[in-house]
Amino acid sequence: MTRSFVPSPVPLIVASDDDIGPQPRRDLGLTRIRHRVYAPTDAWRALPPWDRYLARVHALATVRPESVFCLESAASLHGLPVFGEPRQLHVMDTQWPTSHRFGDVVLHTSRDSRHVVEVGGVRATGAADTTVDLARALPPAFGLAVADAAVSTRQLGTCLLEELISIGDRQCNRRGRARMRWVWSSVDDRSESSGESVSRAVIQWLGFPEAELQVGFHLEGFHDRVDFYWPRCRAIGESDGYGKYGDIRDLVAEKRREDRLRRHSDGFARWDWGDVMRVEPLKRALLGARIPLVRAPQPVMLATLRTNPRSLPPR
Repeated sequence: MTRSFVPSPVPLIVASDDDIGPQPRRDLGLTRIRHRVYAPTDAWRALPPWDRYLARVHALATVRPESVFCLESAASLHGLPVFGEPRQLHVMDTQWPTSHRFGDVVLHTSRDSRHVVEVGGVRATGAADTTVDLARALPPAFGLAVADAAVSTRQLGTCLLEELISIGDRQCNRRGRARMRWVWSSVDDRSESSGESVSRAVIQWLGFPEAELQVGFHLEGFHDRVDFYWPRCRAIGESDGYGKYGDIRDLVAEKRREDRLRRHSDGFARWDWGDVMRVEPLKRALLGARIPLVRAPQPVMLATLRTNPRSLPPR
């Protein structure tokens, strides 16, 4: 059964050239998303970057219903991770001999067929094909986050890893094949968030040992599950930081949870998205938790984070 696409996060208002009344472009309460498509200004300004991107995808689908979205545009519809607000919208158009661009829309051609799904008149490449395409195209850590989300039942769980591998192996396209195969070798269906997935890649590239994921601790009448655990050095790692604790009560509960875990471990590291993107703060946090380096770092892989424009946190 086809899952529903993620709806537009804001109402979209489509103007007609035949309208007799005031045009939306003259309404200060509306913001133009693209030609003839508007959204309430206050709602638009309040959107995080990935939701602005999703709204732009729906705006294009509204005026170009024949579009078949792919890559990050399809990912946004499927609810797969999107990093920041990509500049381009991506559409499949195999009638052209080469890929080309019109404004912020990139039309992609391919010799490899894609499974296309349609929900409510909006069309996109299926979740599995979208995941394979992004595993080839995105920086490796971000491709891993997409694949983890697609495979993990703790997230979307819409695909099987074997299915993704099969699709990738059948494709004629050789571009990004080594990157894709690294992603398949690193996928973990225990992953609960994009932040965890990207952290796991960077931890590996820095040269730290592999951690166990989602380990539970029964302490003082509480069951606490942690993102990362290194049993040999009894160290715990948490990748979310305090950013998600908007309510003071949640913050206090998390602090008490951390205090419990610290009393029953020999090292504790906590980091946020910015620490992962800058790499060195994450490294310092792990070394501070007495987690040893066990292999040489991989600077070429780490450089894919430092030079990447998609450095904003993911949806």
